[in-house]
Amino acid sequence: MKVNVQSVNFNVDQKLIEFVEQKLNKLEAHHNKIISADVFMKVQNTKDKENKTTEILLNVPGSEFVAKKTCKTFEEGVDQCVSSLDRQLMKLKTKQKMRVA
Repeated sequence: MKVNVQSVNFNVDQKLIEFVEQKLNKLEAHHNKIISADVFMKVQNTKDKENKTTEILLNVPGSEFVAKKTCKTFEEGVDQCVSSLDRQLMKLKTKQKMRVA
């Protein structure tokens, strides 16, 4: 799977990129035909502590999945997005099994 990380209003460090890739690779256990993942990280200029937005666009043959979360840290946002995408992939897999049966 190809992972593309883009950051807005800050410079992303290598440790964060490796963390994102590690989390996204776990999704391949549920769906082995994931083409790519586009990860957008943005720091919003607000006084809120939860000002870090993470959005992940997952490309799979025939469809795209999107998860967007705003949290205190990017790591927390990535965790929540990956969890959401995992549920979406499981739902897709269940629908595909029902079509075959």
